[in-house]
Amino acid sequence: MTEYSINLFWDNEASVWCAICDEIPLTLESGSLDLLMERVRIAAPEILELNGKISEKTMLRFKAERLLPAI
Repeated sequence: MTEYSINLFWDNEASVWCAICDEIPLTLESGSLDLLMERVRIAAPEILELNGKISEKTMLRFKAERLLPAI
C-alpha cells in the first residue's frame, strides 16, 4: 500500500483552504474544506496515473491545520 500525506491549511490572506503534497505533486485551493478534500480525492489519482505512480492500494492521509488568533 502506498500512502500520501496531504497537508491542508487555511490561508488567512487569501481566505482559502490549501492542499499541498510534494510527493504526488499536488497543489489545490478552495473556500471550503469539504470541497477541497473532494477535489484532492479526484485530482490525486489522475496526477499519480499521469506520473506512473498509481497502485491499487493508494491511500490519502489528510492533515488539516487552521491557526486562530487568541481571544
